[in-house]
Amino acid sequence: MVTGGKIFLTTVLTEGKSKSPQVGVDYGNQYVAELRKKGLDEKQVMEKVTERDIELPAEVTVHYYLYCLDLKTGALRWKREFHAGHPPGGRHRKNSFTSETPVTDGKFIYVYAGNLGLYAYKLNGEQAWATKLEALPVYLDFGTGSSAALHGNRILIVNDNEKQQFIAAFDKQTGKELWRTNRDLLPNTPGALRSGWASPFVWVHKLRAEVVTVGPGWIVSYGLDGKELWRMSTGTMMPIPTPFAYDGMLYVNSGANGVVAAIRPGGSGDVTPANGAQSSDSVAWSVTRAGTYLPTPVAYRGGVYVLTEKGILSRFDARSGKLSYKSRLDLDAGFFTSSPWAYNGKVFCLSEEGKTFVVEAGEAFKLLRVNPLDEMALASPAIVGDRLLLRTESALYSIGAPQ
Repeated sequence: MVTGGKIFLTTVLTEGKSKSPQVGVDYGNQYVAELRKKGLDEKQVMEKVTERDIELPAEVTVHYYLYCLDLKTGALRWKREFHAGHPPGGRHRKNSFTSETPVTDGKFIYVYAGNLGLYAYKLNGEQAWATKLEALPVYLDFGTGSSAALHGNRILIVNDNEKQQFIAAFDKQTGKELWRTNRDLLPNTPGALRSGWASPFVWVHKLRAEVVTVGPGWIVSYGLDGKELWRMSTGTMMPIPTPFAYDGMLYVNSGANGVVAAIRPGGSGDVTPANGAQSSDSVAWSVTRAGTYLPTPVAYRGGVYVLTEKGILSRFDARSGKLSYKSRLDLDAGFFTSSPWAYNGKVFCLSEEGKTFVVEAGEAFKLLRVNPLDEMALASPAIVGDRLLLRTESALYSIGAPQ
């Protein structure tokens, strides 16, 4: 996150050894299959998977930091530790204890660490306030990932967990909770889980401002007072991609094998298309089984580009939902956690292996080139003016046109 010529980012340092991320998305299921073939029962399987892939709170002592870097030079301006000790919950090895992105109003930096707390810092590094939050159980100790949203005087968070899901607003000046709305979202699926990782999005349009959330089984929108406005059924578990607005409509991706939809302003009540239809008064279009696991889509020059974690890129017409193409980026594209971005007539997709696939924007798929960094990359880049900020496992890059 960038403001005032400074870059702000969070990280966690672990005392001693930490469980490192691994490229790919199928290795967990493959490991489970191997263990079952060996005759292990379900309890033994989960113990083995947890031992290998989950970092539990009692296993590590960690230090949470907020860093401030100079945008022009990358030099460290300051860093502040805002928590030390055991983390409030576990994490999957592909997750971080600080996956949430800070937000700013240009005067303060607001740091949200899921299940830990909210923190406000002045641009000079002085802490203004801190609000501790209750640690709630996340599915299989996968960790948190939903970032806060900022609108006016409100900091808005969503916490979909296995105990009590909720959305809440906090006063940005004091950290005091303004309201909290409990929610009970659960897909109509056997064994469904209640945890979610999608960030809320404040959709401001000509009719009102509303807070759109994607949770397990439902997309739900709230007024700025926490009262529900409308909802749409998706039936999808494990929501991660974030909603966004483009050209007057809201675009949502409910998660892996879920729905991708365009929603008109002004909805109320249940806006789910009836009897298997793809549209309704509020839903301009929807495509089932088009949703993706990790990356958030990007809308650019009339198209919505949807990237799967396995490197398949689809383009939908933003107004009609018509599929323009669905293509694998490359035979050796690899896996994708970060979201695509677009500018200068191109769409960019950064793989976990650190390769950026450059695709020509338009109705036909055309791969222009591949730019390698040769280091693991899981975070979505940020565009700041004429710079691209790209974070890998061990470095932060500022990329721009030659001067």
